[in-house]
Order: sequence, then C-alpha cells, then structure tokens
Amino acid sequence: MSLNLDQKKQVVEDVSAVVGNAQATVVAEYRGMTVEQMKVLRREAHENNVYLRVVKNTLLRRAVQGTDHSCLDELLVGPLAFAASEDPVAVAKILDKYAKQYDSLQIKAGSMQGKLLSEGDIKALAQLPSREELLAKLLGTMQAPVAKFVQTLNEIPTKFARGLAAVRDAKEAA
Repeated sequence: MSLNLDQKKQVVEDVSAVVGNAQATVVAEYRGMTVEQMKVLRREAHENNVYLRVVKNTLLRRAVQGTDHSCLDELLVGPLAFAASEDPVAVAKILDKYAKQYDSLQIKAGSMQGKLLSEGDIKALAQLPSREELLAKLLGTMQAPVAKFVQTLNEIPTKFARGLAAVRDAKEAA
C-alpha cells in the first residue's frame, strides 16, 4: 500500500525528529528475514530505547538531509531497516547481536557525529560496554574507597570488643 503525500510528510517529520536527537544511526539490509524475526528485533530495540523502522529510502534521505547523519545518503539502496538511538552503543549492540543470529540481517553502514561508520566500526562499537555498565563501574570505583574507609573504622571497635572478650574469658578460666 503506497502512502499519500500527507502520510509521507508525516513519516519524514517523525524520522527527522528521531534523527535530530540521535547520537548514532545504523542502516541494515533485512532481505530474507521472516516477520517473526523482525518482531523479535523490533521488540528488543524498543526495550532498549532504540528507534527501529523500515522506511522508504527516498523518505529517509529527506529525513537525514541537513543533519549530522546525511553522510548515509549514497548508501540508502535496497530494502533497509533504519535504527537510531541516543546511546550509540545500544543501537550497535542490538543490530550486531541479531546480525550474528540471523544471516539475512546485514549491517550496511552507520553514522555518528557526522562520520560514516563501516560495518567493522559498528561491530567494534558493539563490543564497548553500554552507558549503564560504564556508570555502574564508575559508581563502584567511586564507592570503593569510602566503603574501605568505613570498614577500617568499624574494625577498631570490633577489635577492642574482641580483646575485652578475650580478657574476660581468660579471667573466667583462671
């Protein structure tokens, strides 16, 4: 079913809004994927705040025109799924995971901060820890000295109490 002009304008507007906020975008060829496989991919993308949509290439060209992601222009050929996210690692991880799982999903290219990313760049980006993992590691690193300090302070009265208990036990035994 083809879209009328108003629907096309709405699609371009929706995708432009997403692209404007996205740190990274990726296009992948989905030729040969079943409907069920696409459902699974879309569900996980949605759970990880990754925008994933199949958009006509001409509409996608108009949506990315004039943005940092306009470098994708020449690569928009064939049946492509478009993914974008504010977290560059999340979009790369999801598409890389499913590209490994389904042979029919092939990552074509991506863009981040106005630079074109190859398939290898996207796979390397997928190996990085996610934003949440990095924040957890940072918090653990910041918390470790404080926890060790509290543990050390707690040892002083604990050792004193053990010493008193040992003296008491020695006097009771004598």
